[in-house]
Amino acid sequence: MPASGQPRFGRRRLVRSLAVAGTGVAVVALPLFGATGAAAATTTSTTATTTSATTYPDTLDGWIRESLSVMAQNGIPGSYESIHRNIMRESSGNPAAINLWDSNAAAGTPSKGLLQVIDPTFQAYHVPGTAFDPFDPVANITAACNYAADRYGSIDNVFGAY
Repeated sequence: MPASGQPRFGRRRLVRSLAVAGTGVAVVALPLFGATGAAAATTTSTTATTTSATTYPDTLDGWIRESLSVMAQNGIPGSYESIHRNIMRESSGNPAAINLWDSNAAAGTPSKGLLQVIDPTFQAYHVPGTAFDPFDPVANITAACNYAADRYGSIDNVFGAY
């Protein structure tokens, strides 16, 4: 977190904005900016394919959609509508939300982020490939949905505090 106390969400976008060039067996990931043609990578095939990674807006809609993509890759069930409904109830869409007054906070583990996950739950249900930061919107959503899937079958089955 920067000194202002607010997480920097834009920084993680640089890591996730990659282009993949491959010739079938060898694949090279390159940044989408700063690298130029031959200086970036050399291939011997004239049929090399370049596919751009999906990028998502740095908004609540983008965070949910990116999380759904990660969830699909990891077999975690859940729908956009259910994630959005739970986020609005838990944090009103504020990724920096922190609960300092409930029983978890009184025990020293306040709920954090969009879906108000406590640190032990985040650590236990963190999904590799997302940031290891409960304030990271995509990591928070994905870990919370992973927990909800384990506990309730899906975030789709959560209609109150969980």
